[in-house]
Amino acid sequence: MKQLLIAVALLLSLPLQAQDYPAKPVRMVVGFPPGGGTDVVARIINPRYSELLGQPLVIENRPGATGTMAAGQVAKSAPDGYTIMMGHVSVNAIAPALFANLPYDVVKDFAPVGIAAAVPHFVTVHPSLSVRSLNELIQYLKNKPDLTFPSAGNGSMPHLAGEIFASLAGVKMVHVPYKGSGQSMQDLLGGQHLVAFDTMPASAPHVRSGRLIAIATSSAKRLPAFPDVPTAQEAGLAGYQVITWYGVFAPAGTPAPIVTRLHADLVKAMQTPEVRAKLEGIGADGTVSRSPEEFAALVRADTARYAKIVKDIGLKLD
Repeated sequence: MKQLLIAVALLLSLPLQAQDYPAKPVRMVVGFPPGGGTDVVARIINPRYSELLGQPLVIENRPGATGTMAAGQVAKSAPDGYTIMMGHVSVNAIAPALFANLPYDVVKDFAPVGIAAAVPHFVTVHPSLSVRSLNELIQYLKNKPDLTFPSAGNGSMPHLAGEIFASLAGVKMVHVPYKGSGQSMQDLLGGQHLVAFDTMPASAPHVRSGRLIAIATSSAKRLPAFPDVPTAQEAGLAGYQVITWYGVFAPAGTPAPIVTRLHADLVKAMQTPEVRAKLEGIGADGTVSRSPEEFAALVRADTARYAKIVKDIGLKLD
């Protein structure tokens, strides 16, 4: 009886909590180390999002298990709006097709808030590799099936982007997983790997500096920020379109007024000129915001879409 009364009291207090929200700092969990695409997008949005919420938005990096460990922790957090997550298509849509024992359900355990950005991937090569076009890379890989490519971890989008590329191009490569794009990028820049398929936020600064060479993008059209880089379609690899989205999620059961507030302030932050300029500078589209309901529908659609892709290329992880 006592437990029932406590539960009822907690339920009755939710509307009041929503009215006062946020009354203290909010944690935004990022399931990857600093320097990767998810972290970069979160930190671009953070200052303006914090201002609009009226409370500090504290980014907390919790790397491990390709982001799924942090997602599992957020899914089990109190649904009060004070623990949210910068999610990622691999963690929040693709993971069920790759991992047999996830600590969360991508549909049932989260309340989608809104998309923060959508980005294509670069096909990049290290300057020491003597190829400068997609066709040259494919021909090179046909003679070098042991060439390695790094990623942010097993099942991450850079991993999947590489596997899809290999499948479409009819080549083989050796995948080397890391705990995040920040770490994999360091080894790529150091020449331990000669080709990669990472996201624009992680790759763009190094393409601009000349430490990496972009030979194609996975986008449908050329990017305004990199007009000289052809799409994979233009370069001769039909069907290679890979887009990574990042979005804010709260635990399932978070009161609708809190989700609405988080969404409204996210949209306002995304419309800020300085935020949009920074996102465009890394090749990200910050104009893709969707309502929580539309975002939930996208999660369901991408979960089904990538399940088919993963099955078709025969990729399965423990």
